[in-house]
Amino acid sequence: MTTTAQNILKTLGYFDLFQYPLTGEEIYTFNSAGVTLRAVNEALDELTGSKSVFKIGEFFSLHNNYSLAERRRNGNQLATAHLITARRVAKFLYRFPYVKGIAVSGSLSKNFATDKTDIDFFIITTANRLWIARTCMHLYKKITFLRGRQNWFCMNYYVDENAMEIPEKNIFTAVEIITLLPMHGKECLDRFIEQNKWTDSFFPLKNFSNTVSVDIERGVLGKLFEKIFAGRLGDYADTRLMSITEKRWRKKVQNHQLNSRGEHLGMSIDRHFSKPDPKNFQEKVLRAYAEKVDDILQHRNLSAVFVL
Repeated sequence: MTTTAQNILKTLGYFDLFQYPLTGEEIYTFNSAGVTLRAVNEALDELTGSKSVFKIGEFFSLHNNYSLAERRRNGNQLATAHLITARRVAKFLYRFPYVKGIAVSGSLSKNFATDKTDIDFFIITTANRLWIARTCMHLYKKITFLRGRQNWFCMNYYVDENAMEIPEKNIFTAVEIITLLPMHGKECLDRFIEQNKWTDSFFPLKNFSNTVSVDIERGVLGKLFEKIFAGRLGDYADTRLMSITEKRWRKKVQNHQLNSRGEHLGMSIDRHFSKPDPKNFQEKVLRAYAEKVDDILQHRNLSAVFVL
């Protein structure tokens, strides 16, 4: 088996964890080696001929299961409607104090949704004001519970301008970064991508596309709020809010609280970031991926899946 064929199997194996078949073009752009499209197509012919890979409609999969293709088509179609809502919400969130950049993340950023899909956001804030921004946004989120729209406001990953380089450099975080859908904050998002060029070592052919053209202006109240919390008052408020949040989340972890998906809650907290604890979902995916790659190359069980 050629190296290109092995890389294709690894690519399909990763997305197979989420029951997500790929098109030939997607296999090419998500390939870990800088090969030509022709080489990828030739390797796909080899793999489908040996029934290591199956063509299901316009997609390729490790399984000869057409329901996977139908699931993806339905998910892509539903994502179109969800993205309309996501753009509206992102425009609203971008007006909050200290928000410098915002992008859609999670399954929706990969153009997939179900009836239960949350709208996830990746948010970049002004340096040393992350916790003020996050607290303001999450106080508003409490109001959304009254209208049953809390799943529109899943703001679960924050970094500030001093910590834009993601420290966990692996296939999971690389996929999450290069599939982000920019909403607002073009200049800030450009700097974020520049500081995460390490993703090229995983996907040299997949480029992050910053489609933000013109950013909206922050309102008078937002500017006034930022002026009030400039200097020492803002520094004190930010560190105090971080401390309060950290204590609250420590209790949740100690009490083994679960999220809506039945997963243990966990957050990694620092002055410059607030994000899901990598020890939870991220590490589970990486372990499952390592096992799946081993299974694929040795023609064993391919059953491990996660919900996208």
